[in-house]
Amino acid sequence: MVDKNIYIVQGEICTVVGAIKRNSRWNTHTLLDEEQDPLLNNFSHLKEILNNMKELSDVEPNIFLRPFLEVVRSEDTTGPITGLALTSVNKFLSYGLIDANHEAAAEAIENMADAVTHARFVGTDPASDEVVLMKILQVLRTLLLTPVGAHLTNESVCEIMQSCFRICFEMRLSELLRKSAEHTLVDMVQLLFSRLPQFKEEAKSFVGANMKKLKMRAGGMSESSKWKKQKRSPHPPRHMVRSASGGLEQVPTTTLSNNLLSGGVPFIEQDSLSVSDSVASSMSIPTDSGLDTCSKATSREDLTDLDQSSSAATTPSTEPGRLYTQSEGRQVEHAQSASVESIPEVLEDGESVTEHSDSASLHDMDYVNPRGVRFTPQQTQRDGAALIPYSLPCLRELFRFLISLTNPHDRHNTDAMMHMGLQLLTVALEAAHIAPYQSLLGLVKDELCRHLFQLLSVDRMNLYAASIRACFLLFESMRGHLKFQLEMYLKKLMDIITSENMKMLYEMKEMALEALVQLSRIPSFVTELYINYDCDFYCSNLFEDLTKLLSKNAFPVSGQLYTTHLLSLEALLTVIDSTEAHCQAKVLNSSAQQDQSAEMVLAEGEGSTNDRTDTTTGMPIPLIHLVYFLENCIFILAEKKEPKKPQRFSSCLPDSQELLDIRNKKKLLNSGTEQFNQKPKKGIQFLQEKGLLSSPMDNNEVAQWLRENPRLDKKQIGEFISDRKYMELLDSFVNTFTFRGLRIDEALRLYLEAFRLPGEAPVIHRLLETFTDTWHKVNGSPFMTNDAGFALAYAVIMLNTDQHNNNVRKQNIPMTIEQFKKNLKGVNGNTDFDQDMLEDIYNAIKNEEIVMPDEQSGLVKENYVWSVLLHRGATSEGVFLHVPAGSYDHDLFTMTWGPTIAALSYVFDKSQDDTIIQKAIAGFRKCAMISAHYGFSDVFDNLIISLCKFTILSSESVENLPTVFGSNGKAQIAAKTMFHLAHRHGDILREGWKNIMDSMLQLFRAELLPKAMLEVEDFVEPNGTISLQREETPSNRGESAVLSFVNWLTLSGAEQSGQRGPSTENQEAKQAAMLCIKQCDPEKLITESKFLQLESLQELMKALISVTPDEETYDEEDAAFCLEMLLRIVMENRDRVSCVWQTVRDHLCHLCVQATESCFLVERAVVGLIRLAIRLLRREDISSQVLLSLRLLLMMKPHVLARVSREVAYGLHELLKTNAANIHCTDDWFTLFSLIECIGAGIKPPASFKVTSTTPDIDTGAQSDSELSFHHPSEVSLDRGYTSDSEVYTEHGKSRMPRSVTDVDVTSSGWLVVGKDDLDISKVAAPGSKTLLNPLVNQYSLTLGQDMGFHDTKSLIKCVESLSFIVRDAAHVTPENFELCVKAIRVFVEASLNGGMKKKNHKYDSQKSRVRRKPRDKEGASRRAKASSQRPSRSHSDDEEDEGVPASYHMVSLQVSQDLLDLMHTLHTRASSIYSSWAEEQRRLEPAGKKIEADSQTLWTSCWCPLLQGIAWLCCDARRLVRMQALTYLQRALLVHDLQTLDAVEWESCFNKVLFPLLTKLLDNISPADVCGMEETRMRACTLLSKVFLQHLSPLLSLSTFAALWLTILDFMDKYMHAGSSDLLLEAIPESLKNMLLVMDTAGIFHSADSRTGYSDLWEITWERIDCFLPNLREELFKQTVIPQPGTASIKALFSQICTLLSESSPVPPSTPPMPTPVKMSPQISSPLIQSPTSQSPLILQPLASHLQVGGVPPMSLPIILNPALIEASCPAPRPQPH
Repeated sequence: MVDKNIYIVQGEICTVVGAIKRNSRWNTHTLLDEEQDPLLNNFSHLKEILNNMKELSDVEPNIFLRPFLEVVRSEDTTGPITGLALTSVNKFLSYGLIDANHEAAAEAIENMADAVTHARFVGTDPASDEVVLMKILQVLRTLLLTPVGAHLTNESVCEIMQSCFRICFEMRLSELLRKSAEHTLVDMVQLLFSRLPQFKEEAKSFVGANMKKLKMRAGGMSESSKWKKQKRSPHPPRHMVRSASGGLEQVPTTTLSNNLLSGGVPFIEQDSLSVSDSVASSMSIPTDSGLDTCSKATSREDLTDLDQSSSAATTPSTEPGRLYTQSEGRQVEHAQSASVESIPEVLEDGESVTEHSDSASLHDMDYVNPRGVRFTPQQTQRDGAALIPYSLPCLRELFRFLISLTNPHDRHNTDAMMHMGLQLLTVALEAAHIAPYQSLLGLVKDELCRHLFQLLSVDRMNLYAASIRACFLLFESMRGHLKFQLEMYLKKLMDIITSENMKMLYEMKEMALEALVQLSRIPSFVTELYINYDCDFYCSNLFEDLTKLLSKNAFPVSGQLYTTHLLSLEALLTVIDSTEAHCQAKVLNSSAQQDQSAEMVLAEGEGSTNDRTDTTTGMPIPLIHLVYFLENCIFILAEKKEPKKPQRFSSCLPDSQELLDIRNKKKLLNSGTEQFNQKPKKGIQFLQEKGLLSSPMDNNEVAQWLRENPRLDKKQIGEFISDRKYMELLDSFVNTFTFRGLRIDEALRLYLEAFRLPGEAPVIHRLLETFTDTWHKVNGSPFMTNDAGFALAYAVIMLNTDQHNNNVRKQNIPMTIEQFKKNLKGVNGNTDFDQDMLEDIYNAIKNEEIVMPDEQSGLVKENYVWSVLLHRGATSEGVFLHVPAGSYDHDLFTMTWGPTIAALSYVFDKSQDDTIIQKAIAGFRKCAMISAHYGFSDVFDNLIISLCKFTILSSESVENLPTVFGSNGKAQIAAKTMFHLAHRHGDILREGWKNIMDSMLQLFRAELLPKAMLEVEDFVEPNGTISLQREETPSNRGESAVLSFVNWLTLSGAEQSGQRGPSTENQEAKQAAMLCIKQCDPEKLITESKFLQLESLQELMKALISVTPDEETYDEEDAAFCLEMLLRIVMENRDRVSCVWQTVRDHLCHLCVQATESCFLVERAVVGLIRLAIRLLRREDISSQVLLSLRLLLMMKPHVLARVSREVAYGLHELLKTNAANIHCTDDWFTLFSLIECIGAGIKPPASFKVTSTTPDIDTGAQSDSELSFHHPSEVSLDRGYTSDSEVYTEHGKSRMPRSVTDVDVTSSGWLVVGKDDLDISKVAAPGSKTLLNPLVNQYSLTLGQDMGFHDTKSLIKCVESLSFIVRDAAHVTPENFELCVKAIRVFVEASLNGGMKKKNHKYDSQKSRVRRKPRDKEGASRRAKASSQRPSRSHSDDEEDEGVPASYHMVSLQVSQDLLDLMHTLHTRASSIYSSWAEEQRRLEPAGKKIEADSQTLWTSCWCPLLQGIAWLCCDARRLVRMQALTYLQRALLVHDLQTLDAVEWESCFNKVLFPLLTKLLDNISPADVCGMEETRMRACTLLSKVFLQHLSPLLSLSTFAALWLTILDFMDKYMHAGSSDLLLEAIPESLKNMLLVMDTAGIFHSADSRTGYSDLWEITWERIDCFLPNLREELFKQTVIPQPGTASIKALFSQICTLLSESSPVPPSTPPMPTPVKMSPQISSPLIQSPTSQSPLILQPLASHLQVGGVPPMSLPIILNPALIEASCPAPRPQPH
């Protein structure tokens, strides 16, 4: 079967031949003509060959291409025929008819390129001719882009490119054709540069040799007509154009085409390639090189292929000279078609294997282009010479040519050419990485950068935009080699952005900003700017300057936001974006590390190893950030060089401190430079002072500084080094140059560029002399003498002036070479200099001026500045350090956050566009995240403060806030962001808490906070909570109707309509506001506060406490709200409360103790303190401090404390219920019981708790001395930090707070006044007065002598409940609280006596109101009071009670008294067992504390006696039921078995302390309404006395004071006989007395053997006393015994003796353990004994001597209490009438 490809070729032959024959030249159809015509003849030969072939691959490509190429070359063919031939050639290429692996393919391809680039044809009309040119372009494109194009040589590629450029730049052609040529060039350039990685850098000499052959000239295109048909063709065409002018005129288009396509590229003549024929055969291993569209190999795979191919290189064949036959080649091709790894290698005869390995460069391998086409380069021989495929030389030439097109100073370059050059350079830079190729990099550093920078100054937008794009590509990939070029570029961009030039287009500024944005988005670009420029001594602070510029540019001057402002912001944000991304990555990385370490620990625990551990996560910088860094280092590693490190750094990655030191040093250097430029000595001196230059001056060091500092003024350098004082410095300066190997003019050029040559001849002489001496020395003395060198140097300077100074040129014709040589004749030691050298010097100076610094301008100066830049770049200064992205984010953020947040705030404020607002918010969030990551509190505070401002919460008035905020979307976004950031990064918030809390306060005032935040815990309310915001209610029910009516009358119609309520829009806005705040979740700030760092928590609390009384802004409700938040925060942080407790306690102290009147805030502070105590008592570390803080309540002003008594009572009850087991210390129990007594019973607080200051000047704050020593043992000063606050509080409180119920108001305020003395004392005495303290408590009274105030019923009941709770649970009764408990019960006994005589009136509600917030006007200075601004707080009245005292109240108070009785009895009966168990436990544990005794004396003193006194006091209650019950309990208690262990002294004490005071009190008219009941009570009391006396008569007899005791009993019998109005006592008393007398008589107490009568003195006294009230009793009982009555004189003598003793003894009772704190005693509440009918003081006697000794018992040292009635009865004065 015949190959289809043969038919394709045959078909094309027919088409072309047919066209030729149709042409007029071949109109004769004879065979002879066809044979004679070479074109037709060639085709007929080809036909015959093809007819004999089955496969086209058997035919050499040259054979079937030659006829077609001859047609293309022929000058005699017309355009259409040439076009058909070109179409055929294109088809052969496209269909792949030319086998790239065929040995003759290279020759065929070369012929094809040659023919098409030198195509000739006869022109017809312009349109048809352009069609042919279009087809030429098409063939050239297909040729280069198909796989066979890899066979093209360097020369052919250059010719192809030149041909395309000619069409492109020929303006006479149509635009369509030119554009087609342009697109063709783009494709070709892309292909060529994408193949760059396959090519290897050639040796310099080889490159230089090749370059001479490959010059592409941009400017010389019009001269191409000189190039006639000098083309290298194996078969020159036979049809030549005759040189007749007529012929040219007839075909003008042909000439144009010739001019376009021929010449312009020097070609290699055939004979110039004279290579020996022996190098004629080549060997190749063909592979499948078709269009392999499927395989798109990556560069990594290519490298792998290369490695494999080099290791599997095939050995040369045994017959190197033999060429493969066609069939053999095909077999090999089929055999290897599946393999893509075998790479053809080319070996020439005579080359060794080692040479081959050297030449096996990258460009020998297969290449797959982006379209999937695989290129297989091969070397093929042609006409005896090896055809080398194109490589780097043609690319370098193309690159150089493209760069030359972009030179704006070249007059040949039109705008179109420059734009084309920029476009193709962009393609080249996009397609290839040029940096590794030094030959290309040199072009980039110099010409390309320079041309691009010059194009930034043009005003054509297309060139400007294209150059900016090319610059980006350059610096993105090659900035490591272009340090100073990048600096210049950025400065130019900054100049463009800040330019005030009106001609500067807005779009150009916009584009410059976009370029900055794009550059700053390159990973680590800004970091590299910072480290390479800001941290380089002699570079600009690029990063800092850019930041300032962008920040300034982000603020619109006009207020209108333009694109440039947003671009500036975007550029600023790129730093923030990248930093934030790095921070996020680090956070993820660290969490991954933690997870991994946890997994590893787990794995180790299970005994297994984790093989899959990712070691990369252990790196400090995430791996992803190192990728770019590693890419930049790849070429350094490939060249096996150490990465360069700038000298100023200690390592390639210096730490932040090192950079900071460098920047500080740089600032000093800049200052020194400025001073040097004004006065050199001053600058040097400054640097010496700062330690940057050594002192005294080191010449070498200064010289080096002068050389390396580019900012120094060159003129000043010249003057400084030429100064005679510094001759040695000049030597050092000259020695810093490297003159070795430089011609004298080159060395001089280098020397004179370093400073400005002064004008004085002697100075010039000195400078040049030093120069020539040094040059002559280092170059081995090339001249005869040093003076010869000096003369030559001077001559060079003169020549430079002569050639280039305009003033000289105007006057004289410039010097010629001959004149120059003539001037120097015989100067070299009487001989001539080398003439060639002089000629070279002359030409060098003539062509390029030696530029004196600061002398020239324009292009000359530009050239000088550029050459200095290139010199610096070549030194170690030009080292550009690549760092991993994110290396110095901390430093960068420190520098940028201020400008960035300012710009963000401005844009957020001014913009209404949602996208921009969201971008600003995203910026805020990122800044917050970074500041949180690095712990920048100041940044975060700044951010929060900015956001607070945008929420308008603080700026808007409270009345308008819901509406304005609800309708302002931007404010809502700001609020959500602010709260979100505070929730997320609250840890680093410091000052910002104040602003957030101010915003919260505004939300509270505007009633926008969620209800949950307003509900706070309360003890009294039934549901346990109270709202901080209540509905306003009229202050007085009676007035409300009248007031509302009056208001209605006075309101005008308009005002009435305004009062109808908010509009629908306002309601919707308020709903939106509330929804927004709900989403903000402000409560989370409190609940999440437990996760805050301690410092942040303290700042938050400080912000809440800062809501202090202030004239303008203070509001009680605000303070209460802040207080509640503070308390909740403390409770959330109870795990670390000890760190903040002192702050909170001081604040509560300030609120409670300083308060002069009761108000809602004080109430909340008191409740808060108790709530804290309840929560915190479980914490051992803080419990004692918390309990001690409860003493703050006792320090409150009494009338203020009374107002909050109910809250305290309920709170304490809760506290004891939950925490009684956690209270261990006596001091703590003392605090609690003192509180309970003060709150429930109205006791005045113990004196030690009172605030001891009387004036604000010496205000000692709220702490008592005991607390102060507890908390601050080191503090001695009186000022404890509250003076100013309390003064402010007091002053403002006077006018602002609700008026307190002062002492003067007491009588009208619903209090019961018992005696006016109370008022007098409270008014006269100062709080700290020492005179108020009474003497020690009188134990011989049933009362405690406490000063009882007024109390609230419910408080009393609750406190009794609390006591009951403690007493009834044995676990809660401890040695620490037992006595305190007993005392407290007694206090409540006193308080509840007669149903609470001194309690508050039941209708308690005294309008304790709190002031409703008063709306402030916009200035916030004045407040408007409303009629309804008074809101009552909760009323403490018993709601169910009316005026008066109903039975329900008596039931309650009766229950209290019964409970107290029960408690006392319980304690009394259990006391013995409790004390025994304590003593036992103590013996077991043996603690170091005080010893617990369980003996009867201890029990009596601590327990039994006080309890009996308490029960006895209730026996004096005005209520009959209570009295009777109390008497029953008392009887039961006195006769209980445990009391039998008491001795005589204790029993005497029982009479003196319990029974006698009780009987004395019962003599009073306690219950006038209940006469019968009182009679019965007195009777039972007397009976009880008798029983106790008789039961314990035996021990009592042992007392020395028995007589006094007995006489006192008789005295009471006397009184009680006459106390009642009925016969009940008259009957009962004698009976009791009889019993006692009979028992005593039976016991022989009255008998005495010594006496005259047989009876003792006691007998006489007894009857003397009884006869006073029962004169007949002795006769009834002792009829048989008649004892003569002693005379009156003897009785009188006895009592006079008693009186004498009384006067000599002290009236003070024996010392007894005092109560924990001495208390003030009111005259109203003194001992009942004092309140005797005669109002006399009791007689307290020391033991009598021997006058009344009984039974021989020795006298006891116990006091005897004699009732005054006893003395009275024994006197002749008449007895008082009974009551």
